[in-house]
Amino acid sequence: MTIEAVANRLVEICRVGNWNDAYRELFAPDAKAYEMEGVPNRMTEGVDALIAKGEAHAGNWETVHEIVVSDPLVFGNFFSVGMRIDVTRKDGVRELAEEMCIYEVKEGKVIAERFFYSMG
Repeated sequence: MTIEAVANRLVEICRVGNWNDAYRELFAPDAKAYEMEGVPNRMTEGVDALIAKGEAHAGNWETVHEIVVSDPLVFGNFFSVGMRIDVTRKDGVRELAEEMCIYEVKEGKVIAERFFYSMG
């Protein structure tokens, strides 16, 4: 799979909120995810751990109001997308998260994802 195909497929899957499908289909088994500096458990490794992390995060959501995923920008072995998720958490607080996501691809699979967002 070309990097363009990986990028477009990831966007397609994420636009409907099926992150687990993206991990299972597009990520290498030992892929890594990196959160912002200062975030607890900043690095997660392995598809199963990435899925568990995502499920734990989404498990706090009561209602998903909107998911926006930009078209990908591909350059070399990397592509980026902007994401915005508007949710109401189970504690009743509405939360809007916006981030830039950078993906590294090798041999047709995502080997790393990095997230950049405001911290406060």
